[in-house]
Amino acid sequence: MATLIFLVIGAMGIVLAAVAMLGGDLLDLGDGFVSTELVASFVGGFGFAAAILNELVGGDVGLIAVLALGLAAAIPIAVLTGLLANRLGDMPTDATPTRADLVGTRGVVVTPVPAGGYGEVRIRIGGQPVKLGARADRPVPLGMKVLVVEALSDTSVYVRELPEQ
Repeated sequence: MATLIFLVIGAMGIVLAAVAMLGGDLLDLGDGFVSTELVASFVGGFGFAAAILNELVGGDVGLIAVLALGLAAAIPIAVLTGLLANRLGDMPTDATPTRADLVGTRGVVVTPVPAGGYGEVRIRIGGQPVKLGARADRPVPLGMKVLVVEALSDTSVYVRELPEQ
């Protein structure tokens, strides 16, 4: 019966971890000193470690010893999880691309650009493909390589054909 209780406690740790992954700051205390991730790993680590220990040596050492060993296993798990969560939370990221980043990029026409109207081009920003509305001085056919010469908005650009190479 004790093993089942410990397994339920471990499962509660998994539920808390799911809450943490969904962005829940439910149990965050002290400016991030204690986080939901840390609590989840401590509860899960304690529950599962105590269940394992209870099955392996429970009858020989008693419930108090199993609780103590479960706590001894949960503390390093929680500390390592806290360090990992802080490390991932402080990870630097690239700046969000702006309209100015569009100018000078090369792309390809994916919907023909008519004279005086909009077509579509696909460019790469930060390694990611982006499809934008496009205008040009004259019609640009499907598959033509283009250069963005002006950003008309965040989602539309002015392009010119690149000479075939």
